[in-house]
Amino acid sequence: MHGYRKNYPRPQLVRENWELLDGQWEFSFDDANEGEKEKWYQSEHKFSKTIQVPYTYETKLSGIGDESAHNVVWYQRSFQACEEQLQKKRLILHFEGMDFYGKVWINGQLVGMHKGAYARASFDITDYVCVGENKLTVRIRDSLDPAQPRGKQRWKNENFACWYVQTTGIWKSVWLEYTSEAYVSRLKITPFLSNKKVLLEIGVISEIKEEKKDFMVSAKITFDGALIQEVISPVFCGECKIEAGLDRQDIFEWGIQEWRPESPMLYDVEIRLFTKDEEFDTITSYFGMREIRIDKGNILLNNVPLYQRLILDQGYWKESHLTPPDEDSLIKDIDAILAMGYNGLRKHQKIEDERFLYWCDVKGLLVWSEMGAAYHYNDMAIEEFTREWMEIVQQNYSHPCIITWTPFNESWGIGNVKNNQAQQHFTESIYYLTKAFDPYRPVIVNDGWEHTISDILTLHDYEEKGDVFYHRYSEKKDDILKNIIYHCGFRCALADGYEYKGQPIIISEYGGIAFNEDGGWGYGNKVKNNEDFIQRFDDITTAIKRLPYVCGYCYTQVSDVQQEINGLLDEERNFKIEPDIIKEINERRIDFI
Repeated sequence: MHGYRKNYPRPQLVRENWELLDGQWEFSFDDANEGEKEKWYQSEHKFSKTIQVPYTYETKLSGIGDESAHNVVWYQRSFQACEEQLQKKRLILHFEGMDFYGKVWINGQLVGMHKGAYARASFDITDYVCVGENKLTVRIRDSLDPAQPRGKQRWKNENFACWYVQTTGIWKSVWLEYTSEAYVSRLKITPFLSNKKVLLEIGVISEIKEEKKDFMVSAKITFDGALIQEVISPVFCGECKIEAGLDRQDIFEWGIQEWRPESPMLYDVEIRLFTKDEEFDTITSYFGMREIRIDKGNILLNNVPLYQRLILDQGYWKESHLTPPDEDSLIKDIDAILAMGYNGLRKHQKIEDERFLYWCDVKGLLVWSEMGAAYHYNDMAIEEFTREWMEIVQQNYSHPCIITWTPFNESWGIGNVKNNQAQQHFTESIYYLTKAFDPYRPVIVNDGWEHTISDILTLHDYEEKGDVFYHRYSEKKDDILKNIIYHCGFRCALADGYEYKGQPIIISEYGGIAFNEDGGWGYGNKVKNNEDFIQRFDDITTAIKRLPYVCGYCYTQVSDVQQEINGLLDEERNFKIEPDIIKEINERRIDFI
């Protein structure tokens, strides 16, 4: 399906020759921080434990299940490289996610370092491997420093409020791929729906030592097997831009197939790198033709007003925490969300496995992509947040399911943004950096309250009673938008010095209903039974839908997470309420009064 292979970690740039390194690794804690000094990366060091990668040591599925904090951890395993593969090939090692500061050795030689929990780290290890067995060693340093971007990971020794067990070390897949000496290193896909064109921006790396090659790139675009367009273009200074027209009225009634939630049509693309004498690299990818933009207080998807029925998705699992147990568990969550009548989700404080985004692309589920927050504001936080956020935007740019970037949430990490100009300037810088790389998607700065510059105004409110909810936002709308009152009882909609400028408005957190019999907590009073739950859910959801100027909502949340038990599903992903009941309330049409 669209060039995809089961368990392939990077679905939008697929090659034939790859190897997944998940599974059993040797492992050790390094609480004394002596491993580098003692050169644990050399083959004679004996590791004390084993671990199942990509699950972190804090989880049951790792085989260790120790939830205490260990700031330095080490991993080691061997892999094979054959002579045939190494001839005229480059070997690239990828870590989809390691939290937080990783160093990588091959056969005792340091090959590279990477900081950040959520973005992919890649290393060309060609010059460090040998034919036969090779030793891969990884040291990862984490911390409880709240200035480190960490999302919902706790920075204390125990869980508290809505923060959970920390995630340390490798928590996403590790894999190898063989490329040619010259290969496609990146692919950025931008659809232009109105012009019925797509722009492919292709990066090329060449490690060929001989005379300069005149590289060419061909892009072959198909839909359901039918050839739509094929374009060939030269490579200049390691880059190639291809603009391909897709208008085929001889094939499609309207000349093009659009991507939308109810009909997520995807085009396939095959990209070849070659010279007149030699073939070097072939990759496959896909894209969706869709356009997201804002007009007169509305969010338009493909020029049609979009009402977003979103659900907050934290992506935690009982036995594996932030790491999905397997790819099928990602599909199961997406199917559950669709079964309850939601057309999208807000992936909260986490950059999910890219295979999740692939299945959202395929199934038509809209995604708000949100960065994991830091909780102290200082120079380190600014540097780490900015660098990693931009890596994430670049990494996931081409997924059609992502329709909104959400770098900040509820003033986390920018606690004085309401009146502190330095913090306001920081949020503006992230907004404009994001827009510089992606001028087409909306960017929400400080989701929930105290917005600075933002394309959408989002409000968080956990009011329990539907009539109170409705009257608050129908009768006091102007006062909320002018910062005269606090919309949720204790926060302003806008930071000081900023004004409402007609942006679309979404209630991007509400609900969080929990049952009496469940341990843990939810928002507001717990309910006694299913009937009470359904009545409250119906009342508050319908109250939001009755507000004509509000163009969407986001319910908290998909599933229970550790001590927070306000999910529509429990931790084992069982429905608490029949999904058809939730679906009917979500999809019910409301006539404005």
